[in-house]
Amino acid sequence: MRLLVYPHDLSIGGSQINAIDLAAGAAASGHEVIVYGIPGPLVEYVAERKLRFIPARPLPYRPAPSRIAQIATIARQNRIDLIHAYEWPSCLDAYYGASLFLNVPLLCTVLSMDVMPYVPASVPLIMGTEDLGAQARKVQRSDVWVIEPPIDVERDNPNIDGSEFRRRHSVSAKDFLIVSVSRLALDLKLDALVRAIDAVDLLAGSHPLKLVLVGDGPAREALETRAKAVNLRHGRDVVLLPGAEMDPRAAYAAADLVVGMGSSALRALAIGRPLIVQGEEAFSEIFEPRTLGLFLKQGFYGLGDGWPGAQRLARQIEELVVDPARRTELRALGREVVTERFSLERAIDLQLGIYQQVLANPPRRRLADAARSARLALMLEFANHDPTRKQRRKARELAVLAAARSGRWPPEAVECGP
Repeated sequence: MRLLVYPHDLSIGGSQINAIDLAAGAAASGHEVIVYGIPGPLVEYVAERKLRFIPARPLPYRPAPSRIAQIATIARQNRIDLIHAYEWPSCLDAYYGASLFLNVPLLCTVLSMDVMPYVPASVPLIMGTEDLGAQARKVQRSDVWVIEPPIDVERDNPNIDGSEFRRRHSVSAKDFLIVSVSRLALDLKLDALVRAIDAVDLLAGSHPLKLVLVGDGPAREALETRAKAVNLRHGRDVVLLPGAEMDPRAAYAAADLVVGMGSSALRALAIGRPLIVQGEEAFSEIFEPRTLGLFLKQGFYGLGDGWPGAQRLARQIEELVVDPARRTELRALGREVVTERFSLERAIDLQLGIYQQVLANPPRRRLADAARSARLALMLEFANHDPTRKQRRKARELAVLAAARSGRWPPEAVECGP
């Protein structure tokens, strides 16, 4: 097969890394693969995996007319057999040119935590959890499969040495190191990151804890301010934000405990670290036999009850701090589960089988689907660029960041006018 793989962008993120790893697996199986995307830090990772890369035009609109035309040209010139797009904006860029008018088969993977209404109902989908797969089947006429975020269990393994990471960040043998590897973003991430800082603040007077938040993003300055207040309160470095790392494996390996969600959580398990899965609205649960079924069903993420404060997470952390035998058991459990169910090799086999099914039974395209998706996407784009809405959204973001810098969390609802 000649494949065009289109991650939604090439900034550092789980969906993008999954797309590149699976593309490399398809190439290793003998298929011709081109990766197309808006340039970002992961261009280096594409090159490392020895994949051909074509940069996308950076027009900010979704869908983007220039990318629609560019993808159609690439598909025609390279005689592409199948386009695999990740997340709904990329899907629409590929759909409205190469797929709709050139009849190039299209497959879309959605790893966000919602079934997005913008994907045409005739486009075959891969979802990231069993729950989301069941929801998608209610609205899609096309086939829907589930492939959970894959992990390269050979590359991410318990033998990785984290000692240099600990030395670099002045973590002593007596320190209990908690690590989070995450985008420092407002959406999906900020609630978990603030609660991690606050939970360590609650425990640092009783235990020699250190929290290292590995990552970068628009919330970094606010989180650094909150972390500095914690460090000042305890008279030592309790919370550190060293920035993003292209290869964070040593950070995971250095940790006595990882807190996180999604692909980051799975990588921690593959490297043999105990894990507390975080989500939004105060969700947090220890990964253990009791919660295994929950995470296999809904993914390594969740929505909580919005309870204020970080006491729940602090209790869970303390349970593992004081029980090294339990941490040892959880290390073994996590490695076993990821190797058996989430391995990259297994996901590559599943995905190549899906490619064959899509090519053997290409879906019928319907103009009604195209019109509906275009209408919804354009309505969203107009809303995103409406000056009044942009002002309200900016005001909300500033209020949330102000709360993240200091004070109670979560912030109270922000009123910003009609």
